[in-house]
Amino acid sequence: MSTSRTPRNWFLTGASRGLGAHWAEAILARGDRLTATSRNAQALRPLVDRYGDQVLALELDVADTAAVNDAVSTAEKQFGGIDVLVNNAGHMLHGALEEPTDDQIRAQIDVNYLGAVWTTRAVLPGMRERRSGHIMQVSSLGGLVAYPALGIYNASKWALEAMSQSLAAEVAAYGIHVTLIEPIMFPSGLTASSPQARQDPAYQHAREALYAGAQAAGFVLGDTAATADALLAVADAPAPPLRVLFGTGGLDALRTEYASRLAALEEWDHISRLAQGKPNGE
Repeated sequence: MSTSRTPRNWFLTGASRGLGAHWAEAILARGDRLTATSRNAQALRPLVDRYGDQVLALELDVADTAAVNDAVSTAEKQFGGIDVLVNNAGHMLHGALEEPTDDQIRAQIDVNYLGAVWTTRAVLPGMRERRSGHIMQVSSLGGLVAYPALGIYNASKWALEAMSQSLAAEVAAYGIHVTLIEPIMFPSGLTASSPQARQDPAYQHAREALYAGAQAAGFVLGDTAATADALLAVADAPAPPLRVLFGTGGLDALRTEYASRLAALEEWDHISRLAQGKPNGE
């Protein structure tokens, strides 16, 4: 029996470093075609040297809607459509709410959330026409919980989570899958490569709480290279999940988080009932 697999066409943002670099290599190594994007196209040159016309390397700022539309159009013409979109471009802004500048806050939302919106909107017409496709959004455990000194970053990922869950319901009728990838802790260089807010001594306790919380949770650094195997396994699944954690320790953190939320809501349920009132005169 033949085990041959039809090569697929991928579009990957943030392909030049961190997790994206591992994913780009794995996608190409198995014979698929890839449009790899980065803010620095030169950083993608080694992929072009190794894989030739199997890869299309494009310079792209995902916050630029016109550039996103042009990049997707170029990729579709080059490879005849996009089967899998991976929205990986992003950065992590550290800082309590008062610490970042207005521009830093806007940039965080522009890249982490709106950038994914623009690329997703750009690929959807082609996927709907073909009635197939897979959109992978790189979120974070921080898209499900929130931490001190990471509020703006968390907000960008919570927005991505909400949009993607709604999107999944909107496009399922067209045979399009949506998956939120939620990495736990990996040495991807994300923090080092991200712009940081000025540190105000008034919020030193928030930064200390962030690091203490990570230690208390017992998160262990994962192997960035291994995430490529996980990515391909999700892409190959006949019924991929809406959400999948990459790494360990996340389930325990979520059990604690959700139990705490429910307990607080139950404690204050008398206020919920008070707010409901008695519209029927009961």
